[in-house]
Amino acid sequence: MRYGFVIDQDRCIGCHACTVACKEEHSVPIGVFRTWVKYIEKGAFPDTSRHFGVLRCNHCDNAPCIEICPTTALFRRDNGIVDFDSDRCIGCKSCMQACPYDALYIDPDTHTAAKCNFCAHRVELNLEPSCVIVCPTQAIIAGDLDDGASRIGKIVATQKTISRKPQKGTEPKLFYIGIEGDLLTPTKLLQQPSHFWAEKQPGENGYDEAHQYNALASNGAVSKASQAREVYDVAHPAPWGWRIAAYLWTKSIATGLLLVAAFLIGFGYDPKEPALSTVPSAGALVFVALTAFLLVIDLKRPMRFYYLITKPNFGSWVVIGTYILMLYGALATAWFVYSFVTSAAPQTIVFLSASAAVACATYSAFLFAQAKGRDFWQSPLLFWHLLIQAVIAGAASLRLIASATGAHGTLISTLDEITVLSLLVALMMMTIEVTIPPIGEDVRYATDLLIRGKLKFHFIFGAMGIGTVLPALILSTSINPAFQEPVRLAACVLALAGIFIFEDLWIRAGQAPPLS
Repeated sequence: MRYGFVIDQDRCIGCHACTVACKEEHSVPIGVFRTWVKYIEKGAFPDTSRHFGVLRCNHCDNAPCIEICPTTALFRRDNGIVDFDSDRCIGCKSCMQACPYDALYIDPDTHTAAKCNFCAHRVELNLEPSCVIVCPTQAIIAGDLDDGASRIGKIVATQKTISRKPQKGTEPKLFYIGIEGDLLTPTKLLQQPSHFWAEKQPGENGYDEAHQYNALASNGAVSKASQAREVYDVAHPAPWGWRIAAYLWTKSIATGLLLVAAFLIGFGYDPKEPALSTVPSAGALVFVALTAFLLVIDLKRPMRFYYLITKPNFGSWVVIGTYILMLYGALATAWFVYSFVTSAAPQTIVFLSASAAVACATYSAFLFAQAKGRDFWQSPLLFWHLLIQAVIAGAASLRLIASATGAHGTLISTLDEITVLSLLVALMMMTIEVTIPPIGEDVRYATDLLIRGKLKFHFIFGAMGIGTVLPALILSTSINPAFQEPVRLAACVLALAGIFIFEDLWIRAGQAPPLS
C-alpha cells in the first residue's frame, strides 16, 4: 500500500480552498503552509498568460527528510505516508535542507518541524484528506498507488503525469496532470520586487534578488516576453544562518589545533613544548565547547538537545557527528590532562586525537551531502576543503600561540610554511569550486551569486583576497624585521577570518536557489 496524490492542474481553478481546508484541519499558524498555490505569468501585455500549481509534500518513497532527521521525528507509515512526531523534534531544520520541494516549515507555535501528513488521522478512519473533500473541481485525487483498480491507480497508469525533480531520486508520490513546466523549475523564474497580493519579506526566497529584476529586464539581459515571472508564492526563509557558519569555523579551529600539533610531534618536534601540549589542547577544548554551544542554540527546541543521545537515528550524520564531536572532546581532555600532569601526552593519545580530529573536521561533508535539497552543497571537494580549512585554522592558531609562548624559531618558521601551503591549496579548491561546469541549475544559480551576483565582492575580495591570498603573501615574503612579527601575526588572524567569511558565503549561496 502506497498512498499518493494526483493533482490535475487542467481542472484546478486556483481557488485556494485546499490551502484553507488544510489550515483549518491542522490549525496551521498564519505565515506557514502545508499546501499552497503558486502563480507565474508569461508573455507581455496584451499577450500574457497566468499559470498556477498546487505544491506540498511529495510523500517520497525514498524520503531524504527521514534519512537526515536525527531523532526519527519524521517517519514513514505502513501505508507510505511520510508523517512526523512533533514530540520528538528538536528543531534542527536539517529536514528542511534535505527536502528538495520546500515542503517542511518550522511551526511558529510549537517551534518544531511540520508539513502535510496526508491527513493521516482521517485516513485511519477511511476518510479522504481535507483538501480532497473541499476541492470544488475534484482536481485533487488521493489513494493507493499500488491498487490498479483505484481511481488514482488508473489515472497514473493511463494518463501522462509528471512529478517534481525526479532526478533527485526521492521517488515522489505526488503526480501532476497539465502543469506548466516552468512551475517545476523555480530557478528559471524571474524574480520580481513583490507579489501581486503582498510585498516580499526579508529572508524570503527571491527577496535579495528581486531588486535586480528591473535592471536585468531594462538592460536586455532577460526578455519580458519570454521569461516566466513568479507573481505569487509563500515565503520560504533560509533555515540556516550565521550560527552554522560559526559552528564550521569554531570546529575547524578546534580540530586543527591538535591535528597540526600531532603532525609536528610526529615529525620530531618536542611534545613538551607548551605550544604543542597544554595550550593547544586547552584551546581545542574551548572551541569544541563553542561548537557544541552554537549547535544547541541554533535548535528551535534547544532544551531537547539530549534527544540526540536518547532518541538517536544512527543513519543521520547529525547524530554521527554529535558522537564524533564528543569523542574528540574526550581525547582533547585526555591530551590536556596528560600534558598538564606530565608535560606531554603519550603517543597513543596523540595518534588517536589526530585521527578523531580528521573525522571531526570532515564529518560535516557527509551531513551536508544528506541535505539533498541543496545541490551546491553536494560538491565532492567539500570533504577535502573542510580538512584543509582545519589545517589552516590549526596552523594559524598555533602560530599565534607559538609567538605568545616564546616558541623556538624553527617551530614558528614551520608553522608559517604550513599555513602558506594550506592557504594555496584552499585557494585552488575555491577556484575549482566556482569554475568547473555546474552539475545543475541550482549549482549555476549559487555559483553565479558568488562570482557575478551580490556576493561576488565578499567572495572574491573577502574570502579569496583578504582571507587567503593576502596572508599567504605576507607569510611568504621577507619584511622589515622591526615589523615582521606583528604583521605575520595579523596575517594569521586574516587567514582565520577568511575561513569564516568563506563558510558564511558558502552557507548563504547554497540556500539561495529557490526549491519550489
